[in-house]
Amino acid sequence: MIPLVKTLIPSRERLMPELEKVLYSGYVAQGEQVELFERAFESYIGGGHALSVNSGTAALHVGLILAGVKHGDEVISTALTAEPTNMAIKMTGAKIRYADIDPNTGVLDPTSIEANINEATKAIMLVDYAGVPVNVPEIKKISTKYNIPVIQDTAQALGAEFNGIKIGNHFPYTAFSFQAIKHLTTIDGGMLHLSSQDDYEKGKLVRWFGIDKKRTRLDNNISFQGYKYHMNNVNATIGLLQMEDIDSIVNTYIENGQYLDQALQNIPGVELLNYYPGSKPSYWLYTLKVNNRDGFIKKLAENNFQASELHKRNDWHEYLNDFHAELPILDEFYSKMVHIPCGWWVTKEDREKMATIIKSGW
Repeated sequence: MIPLVKTLIPSRERLMPELEKVLYSGYVAQGEQVELFERAFESYIGGGHALSVNSGTAALHVGLILAGVKHGDEVISTALTAEPTNMAIKMTGAKIRYADIDPNTGVLDPTSIEANINEATKAIMLVDYAGVPVNVPEIKKISTKYNIPVIQDTAQALGAEFNGIKIGNHFPYTAFSFQAIKHLTTIDGGMLHLSSQDDYEKGKLVRWFGIDKKRTRLDNNISFQGYKYHMNNVNATIGLLQMEDIDSIVNTYIENGQYLDQALQNIPGVELLNYYPGSKPSYWLYTLKVNNRDGFIKKLAENNFQASELHKRNDWHEYLNDFHAELPILDEFYSKMVHIPCGWWVTKEDREKMATIIKSGW
């Protein structure tokens, strides 16, 4: 079965010597390798300040804290995402107010975001779902108009771009995930990419109990709640090796996705996404809408390809549904949405076969 997601690890010949160096160096906690990984990531993104953490969820949580979100506040978010996006909001004590999605892309609709803003709104949580960038210009206008900070969850969109600029450079807080099945994995880990040096310095305190590592423990005076969110040298070493190949890794997803964009046009019962002008997805999953989804999934499975919705709508979780919002566009989109494999493990022969199967009907 060709899976929807799959872990990519560097070869044993490359990985094991580097891991042995760090494992027997006498220092496996946060140190030089972490610093090197952060700087390499900044270079890839093309600017900003990279704050490594131990998960994408931690990156979201720290971003919300730096944005000033507190207990009792509201954060506008999407229900079409993996659960950690919205669980991070609940970790601050804030409430989730869901906006509806754009039927063409599956990501948050700026018009619905603006309609849901009220005096309790303290942040907007965006998700580049399945690797599809949000409408950056329109959401920037809303953020500026209402002076509301944006946290961009781009766990599924490493390497995506908008107007030729990589995601990570458009909003003040951008959270990446390096969990096992993402474009880049450190086995587990994450990165909060920050536009502000001040936020970066404060973020370093938040990720380590509020303690300033530039001072001795005896010279520290903790003044706010911090957490044990730091990355370690072992994970960072894996990340550094992955960064050596990151362009070719991400480009494989993009090439497969762009092939499917062309090959799956004008098929009865299939509706493709319509990305925003200027956006370049990184296709962590390939998303489409189909009639008779159960039949579609069954047909692909019979031919050795996995297909699935993958994520449960977050508003279907009791704990993540604070206001029971009506989301008619999401209702329609989710009833037809399905993902098919698109990653580095999908060969040219695989994608051609998958397109032929879909064209044959189900």
